[in-house]
Amino acid sequence: MTPVVVLVGAPGAGKTTVARRLADRLGTSVRDTDVDVERSTGSSVQDLFVAHGEAHFRELEAAAVATALQEHDGVLALGGGAVLHPGTQQLLREQRVVFLDVSLSAAAQRVGLGTNRPLLLGNVRATMKALLDARRPVYEDLATHTVVTDDLTADDVAARIHQLIQENATP
Repeated sequence: MTPVVVLVGAPGAGKTTVARRLADRLGTSVRDTDVDVERSTGSSVQDLFVAHGEAHFRELEAAAVATALQEHDGVLALGGGAVLHPGTQQLLREQRVVFLDVSLSAAAQRVGLGTNRPLLLGNVRATMKALLDARRPVYEDLATHTVVTDDLTADDVAARIHQLIQENATP
């Protein structure tokens, strides 16, 4: 079993929203690894960061991604930093991965004050720039397709990904 598509991208790219819209179009289910981590621990991502630190969260996240890649055959949305784990990168090389690319200005506008995003506390714009600069090369390297989301609605992005899937039936 393997997901139809895996969505990756920075906070504010629209991964969770687009995943739901795309799953509806495809008539399949959606899974989000941040939700998986929260369900398995009984804690929010933010609380895990505060109580145990980023390294602990990243290990939980890597395990959640590995499990989801084995169990889920629908649309899979990953947390923005999931691609940083070397094991996750290796697993994603065997998947159809769509990078939802977003500019700094659009991402900062979408995440607002970032109160539920632990890595974005404080100066949201500066932190978002650092995240985008560090992660963009990894997203690009892993992506089989890229969709720039800045000026598109979630429905438009889902439609583009749906078209890409139809045009490229195999990963």
